Amino acid sequence: MFRAGSFVAEHVSPVAPEQVQPNGVDLTADAVFETAGGRIGRDGKRIGDREPVDPDADAGAWSLPPGGYVLRYGERVRIPEGHVGFVYPRSSLMRNAAMLHTAVWDAGYEGRGEGLLAVHAGIEIEPDARVAQLVLAEATHDGTYDGSYQGENVE
Repeated sequence: MFRAGSFVAEHVSPVAPEQVQPNGVDLTADAVFETAGGRIGRDGKRIGDREPVDPDADAGAWSLPPGGYVLRYGERVRIPEGHVGFVYPRSSLMRNAAMLHTAVWDAGYEGRGEGLLAVHAGIEIEPDARVAQLVLAEATHDGTYDGSYQGENVE
């Protein structure tokens, strides 16, 4: 069963009242990166180099031509035991020919996650704009997350 937005909000910080939705919490855009390289092997991985994309000073937004980017969320998320997290794009992204793709967020994960932002027709995204929604579902699990992304992007 998916949990109510008020429950999800207890596991996200910071969170403003307008981010709490009936079935989840909106996540905001904190940073955008262009990536290069990388390797996924049978016995490990190497994340490719990243270059931050600076917001356009005149537009006050990231002006992104078609391509693939990594978008970091502004909120720290903690997936509680007995749950699994899913992040979905807000519909306004899809209506502007952009999409966010993410992986499953396992129980025990804590950090400021990232998603793959696929831009198909160019888009401007303002810093702190709501771009995704985190939902939590009750789930049984074997252990909790203890991978290399634990605590990522937490300063």
